Amino acid sequence: MFSETRYALNGDLRVAYRTSGEGPRDLVFVPNWFTNCEVAPELPSLQGWVEAMTSLGRLIFFDQPGTGASDPVSPGALPTLEQWADSITAVLDDLKSPEAALIAVPGALPAAALFAATHPSRTAALVVLEGSADSSSIPDLEGVLAAFVAVWGTGEMQHVVSPDMPWNDEIRSSWARMERLANSPATLARMLPLAARQDVRAVLPTIRVPTLVLQHADDPFVTPAMGKYVADHISGAKYAELPGRNMWHFVEPWRESFQEIAQFLTGEQADVADDRLLATVLFTDIVDSTRRAAEMGDRDWHALLDAHDAVVRAQLVRFRGREVNTSGDGFLAMFDGPQRAIRCAMAIRDAVQALGIEVRAGLHTGECEVRGDDIGGIAVHIGARVSAFAGANDVLVSSTLRDLVIGSGLEFEDRGAHQLKGVPGSWHLFAVTS
Repeated sequence: MFSETRYALNGDLRVAYRTSGEGPRDLVFVPNWFTNCEVAPELPSLQGWVEAMTSLGRLIFFDQPGTGASDPVSPGALPTLEQWADSITAVLDDLKSPEAALIAVPGALPAAALFAATHPSRTAALVVLEGSADSSSIPDLEGVLAAFVAVWGTGEMQHVVSPDMPWNDEIRSSWARMERLANSPATLARMLPLAARQDVRAVLPTIRVPTLVLQHADDPFVTPAMGKYVADHISGAKYAELPGRNMWHFVEPWRESFQEIAQFLTGEQADVADDRLLATVLFTDIVDSTRRAAEMGDRDWHALLDAHDAVVRAQLVRFRGREVNTSGDGFLAMFDGPQRAIRCAMAIRDAVQALGIEVRAGLHTGECEVRGDDIGGIAVHIGARVSAFAGANDVLVSSTLRDLVIGSGLEFEDRGAHQLKGVPGSWHLFAVTS
């Protein structure tokens, strides 16, 4: 669970940041030019990586001036590389943090490198993910930048630069929302050329902190040659090349990259679940089933249960859901699309009324751990807790799921904030109305 967004002062500019809970070390996610710290930690595509990283320490997200929730900048006063490096100082000072490990995402190496070289006593380590010291060697750089601007706000470019990550319309929509809240297309068009001109080749040899450079072998945008150059020019840097085409290391498949980071920062191999995926979980059960069973008797009740189960399974097939397990009169199912999961729950609710019974349903989207035919993880616990708040004929969803289906035509009624047993923080719940 991440903190509410706070502001640190970088000169006259306010830098927005959020943190996870306390940990043995501070880890600063050094951003590029299109993030929004209000949204990024909750992106479905990032949930597995974020959860794993918070096992290593306190994870800090922030937005550079001119992007996201930080102060905007005017066309005549665009931020400088020095200001972007100073943003790291401002956030650490506001947190009263003496030092941190920097996790530099693609495009963020210049700011992270300048900070690490200038403030070695405050840089516990530098982790470079798909790093480029300058942009001159990126193939067709002008075309890439123009393509980014042309499709900005649609989410489509995220799949172009990371084609190996899971992708569907709901995931695309979540990225599209993050893009729109990070920058307008016009602001992006002003910022990208500035970022593309940054060149820290002369800075690399002055970095004297432990450095790890991670690179995907088949990334066509930030190529292995660029990553090797960075590692070769930082004294003692470790270079690790991993299979894959993704530019982003924090989306699926992220485990191998994370394990390299964990080993580098802690000296120990991290224990990471082998099979995790983003899914929408659906819990359903019959309302007032104990009373109905007592009234009907065992034979008639079991016949009704058989009819109920047939209805549920027919709708799961229709909406591409997978039955995980049943328990008495309840079902647990998973879906690869949030909108399909909600519509399936509505269809089940409507169909079983012909049997003279009512059901309630609870849904949540998050990363699930696959355990053979079963699933587990915090997302499953949240889905079960959401279901516990549902009443007769309710299809109740978490705010995470509601946000993923904005624009789908589904409508919701706000059911307020709730404490979910065994789940940290306060959770906003919504009932599907149509």
